Amino acid sequence: MLDRLDHALRSRPERPALLTATRTGAARVRATRGELAELSDAFAAALHARGLRAGDTVGVAVRPGPRALAVLLALWRLGLRGAVLDPGAGPDVLRARLALARPSLVLADAAAQAVAGWARPLARRAGLALPDLAELGPVATVGPRLPGCAPALDLAASRAGVPVHGDHDGDAVIVFTSGTTSRPRAVVHTRSSLAAGMATVASLFDAVPDQPVLGGTFFVLVPSLTCGAPVALPARDPRVLARQLHRLRPRDTYLTPPGLRDALDAGARFHGRVWTGSAPADAALLERVRGAGAARAWGVYALTELFPAAAVEAREKSAFEGPGDLVGTPLPGVLARTDAAGQLLLSGAAARQRYLGEEPDPWVRTGDRARLDGTGRIVLEGRCKDMVLRRAENIYPGLYEPALHVPGVELAVLVGVPAGDGDERLVAVVQPGRGANEHGLRSALSGPLHRMGTARPDALLFARIPLSGRSRKPDRAATSAMAAQRLGPTV
Repeated sequence: MLDRLDHALRSRPERPALLTATRTGAARVRATRGELAELSDAFAAALHARGLRAGDTVGVAVRPGPRALAVLLALWRLGLRGAVLDPGAGPDVLRARLALARPSLVLADAAAQAVAGWARPLARRAGLALPDLAELGPVATVGPRLPGCAPALDLAASRAGVPVHGDHDGDAVIVFTSGTTSRPRAVVHTRSSLAAGMATVASLFDAVPDQPVLGGTFFVLVPSLTCGAPVALPARDPRVLARQLHRLRPRDTYLTPPGLRDALDAGARFHGRVWTGSAPADAALLERVRGAGAARAWGVYALTELFPAAAVEAREKSAFEGPGDLVGTPLPGVLARTDAAGQLLLSGAAARQRYLGEEPDPWVRTGDRARLDGTGRIVLEGRCKDMVLRRAENIYPGLYEPALHVPGVELAVLVGVPAGDGDERLVAVVQPGRGANEHGLRSALSGPLHRMGTARPDALLFARIPLSGRSRKPDRAATSAMAAQRLGPTV
């Protein structure tokens, strides 16, 4: 599909490709299709001139936008492997990841380098521990160069003799996931698995030429632009995002669940289809999106190792009455089964080939407990590692958390809090929605809590749930620590 995208950008070079929003929500062209193709050519020539050849690894620390997309297109053209780096992950994590990936060159914009190096005095005053720029290895600046940045990538390099890698399969991208500083873990997608994932997304989105799509992820950008649809990057300010949605009226919108909640709280109205993933999305949130104008609202179950894996529409999710979290039927080409411990295993053409430094494995161990219902739909029962052990009973939060999302509840999790004797207390932490009354919520939750039987929580706590990571998933460790502090040594 990236080959098709390259051709598509050149066939209609004058048309808008990436849009941003003004403060009023009006669309502003960030880059045309021709400008993206031109920038990609310049990056490819510059990397080839530096002696990089197919199979080499290039670290990428560039904010999402035209440059990041053009860099990835250039890497694809040359057969280079891109390692996605987060300079804000902390010095120890970054060092370990660089040692594992061993990039020949790191491409970084000024913002990434500020985090990693020349803004170190400011970072110290903010209490942040960050690495020196030199620890990144050979670095070239992409975009505007500020004082203290590495030398700029030479975009005036000759384009003569720059090769096109062709259809040969090989590593395409490295994405770091869980792991420790002593043993970082990185997902390796090949050119074929990356292409298969994007083809699946294209079949879901079904983008239409010249009809805008709103979303900022790579898996939204590539299929949409390939089909000729301009992509609007979501405004960060929820109020601006609400105005952007009103004025743009996108046919398809992709936002994370926290992004949807922020937009809804800002009064956003939706149009067409809305898709959400990267973090849990309950039926109540999807129905709120439909109530705000969306024709259909979909929850997408996806992992870094396999994107996307399954999808479920709001009405189907709302109609589900069994225990656990229905995430839908596996998408075409995705195989699903569970192991002896109840862990969900996935496989398919879009699955990662391996973890860096490990042998290939066709089955992705998701870390999610799940079951397949009578029609083959995936029902999650919680994270394997999130199990709470209380009085010798294994309790899996994912089985019961969906029942806590009564009207007025924005987010809810079950966490274990150490009891001081090796046991754990089970605490329900509920984040009320805007304007919700805690007394009314407590009454509304009494039924669902009672139906949990032996898994009934020891305590119910109303609080804002900490989020973590780029996808802003609930941070269970931080929530558990907060609950322990709020509740004290006894319940």
